[in-house]
Amino acid sequence: MSFLPVEDQLKILRRGVEKIVPEEELAQKLNKSRESGIPLRVKYGIDPTAADVHLGHSVPLRKMRQFQDLGHQAVIIIGNATAMVGDPSGRDEARTKKLSAEEVEANAQYYLNQVGKVIDLEKAEVHRNGDWFGEMGLAEILNLCGKVTIAQLLSRDDFAKRMKAEVPIFLHECLYPIMQAWDSVVIKSDIELGGTEQLYSFMLARDLQKDQELNQQIGVMSPILVGTDGTRRMGKSLGNYIGISEDPYEMMKKFMQLPDAVMKAYYELLTAIDLTEIDQILAGHPKEAKVRLAKTVITEYHDTEAADTSASRWQKEIGEGNLPSDIPEVALSRSQLNEDGCLQAAQLLKELKLVPSTSQAMQRIKGGAVFYLHDDQKTKIADKAEWVQLVPGMIVRAGKKDWAKINLIE
Repeated sequence: MSFLPVEDQLKILRRGVEKIVPEEELAQKLNKSRESGIPLRVKYGIDPTAADVHLGHSVPLRKMRQFQDLGHQAVIIIGNATAMVGDPSGRDEARTKKLSAEEVEANAQYYLNQVGKVIDLEKAEVHRNGDWFGEMGLAEILNLCGKVTIAQLLSRDDFAKRMKAEVPIFLHECLYPIMQAWDSVVIKSDIELGGTEQLYSFMLARDLQKDQELNQQIGVMSPILVGTDGTRRMGKSLGNYIGISEDPYEMMKKFMQLPDAVMKAYYELLTAIDLTEIDQILAGHPKEAKVRLAKTVITEYHDTEAADTSASRWQKEIGEGNLPSDIPEVALSRSQLNEDGCLQAAQLLKELKLVPSTSQAMQRIKGGAVFYLHDDQKTKIADKAEWVQLVPGMIVRAGKKDWAKINLIE
């Protein structure tokens, strides 16, 4: 098996990486692999607590694909055992929702179908850590726990913060990083991929590998991709995610809502476009940069036709302000209206589910983003207390992408 020169591999692998620990060992491992012809074993673990894979998940998966393309061995760990515990990394409280084994396996199957959009699953190893943890007896578990001190566990940032805030830390949570680290021992990991919040577990794995007289792994950590709100990490529960299996047009609309400040990170972490070219793209008009980004990503997870169609539809329906073809119809009861058949503007937006709250309605109206259409007439709503007379078929728009058609019922 032949590999690129180590310098070329490092250039590829360091893109979009925030931290490599210990960094000096990566070149050594790559060189040894090249000389021996033995691929490095590159681990990425996922707990299938949810089925959807979003672009935040794709960042380490794209790094795994780079390792694959360089000739190394991808090893996916499906954490059907660790999912029962719940990863405490980056959390300020314990996870409360527990999934059944059947739910975890269903999520795992759907997850793998999506992962196949990023890595070559046919050439990857896929393991479930329940295969080895399910066979361990109490004596073996106690022996494993005996290799880690309480002081080590409490040195984790998330545990330390919870201790300081007097937020409970449950015993089963302490087992999670030990279990994650033991996975690396079992599959003889050379490289582990993940986010920067996983540093503790990655280093614990090195300690356990050394205890078992194995080669120690290197942690290759990517930056955390912020969500479409531009501030918090991408997550489905936060409603700020772009799923890789989402409808292409939905993906396009979300990309076009991105804050300008996150564009560079999105380009670097989610595309293979040369860094110099990225700078040139970002030096141009922000709208064109977002369209280019969206089309690039949508093409990767769908196809070129879907990307082009989505971009054209966005330009027609939102960019130029034309009516979308799929405006949802919302039924309103005439009993909700006053004697003149009117409803106050802020309440109307809430009833049509265009905004979640009165304060959001006020913001949209104050920003001049709300109007209604009837008989080809466009009327802007200027005040939250304004009374709007409703008629069947009236279309209301709040912001760039939120539309509703009114259906009045008795």
